[in-house]
Amino acid sequence: MSKNQHVTPNEKGWKVQGAGNEKATSIHRTQKEAIDAARTIARNQKSEVIIHRPDGRIRDKDSYGNDPYPPKG
Repeated sequence: MSKNQHVTPNEKGWKVQGAGNEKATSIHRTQKEAIDAARTIARNQKSEVIIHRPDGRIRDKDSYGNDPYPPKG
């Protein structure tokens, strides 16, 4: 099963982390770099990207799954 990819703040910038994983998949200096990396993973896994704000709240979601009518955020 594909894991949704979360983009969250990190002490070194921003990290990409699969849902339920203990370790980050990758760490980036900017949120944009982390979002780009998470989108690539999500497209390959047909999953979602969940983008968080610096305070941890969810800012946005993008779905790359097979559902032609994904739920809106």
